[in-house]
Amino acid sequence: QVQLVESGGGLVQAGGSLRLSCAASGRTASVYGMGWFRQAPGKEREFVAGIRWLRGSTYYADSVVGRFSISRDNAKNTVYLQMNSLKPEDTAVYYCAADRRPWTRTIATTRDQYDYWGQGTQVTVSS
Repeated sequence: QVQLVESGGGLVQAGGSLRLSCAASGRTASVYGMGWFRQAPGKEREFVAGIRWLRGSTYYADSVVGRFSISRDNAKNTVYLQMNSLKPEDTAVYYCAADRRPWTRTIATTRDQYDYWGQGTQVTVSS
């Protein structure tokens, strides 16, 4: 089992920044990628960003390209999501997730490709 704990959410004004963290514990050796998703009220959970654990390759949803940056600290088993130039439409609960697929270099972008999920952290951007 892998446990994921997110932190860093909060209330910020439009144009501001936040950094989310996701700490992984347990059988982290089985994790080959990490991703961030978000879910706004009344909407489906959507992919935001993903990273392959060893190579550090990244991929972003079009809506956050140029504003968000995903990174990882292998020694701490932690992945980060730096969010800049935040907009009210970024308001959502943000979830991190762990991908156990070792046989691919591609970054998972759909929910069914992830095996473990954190409890989520609320991000609210005021206008």
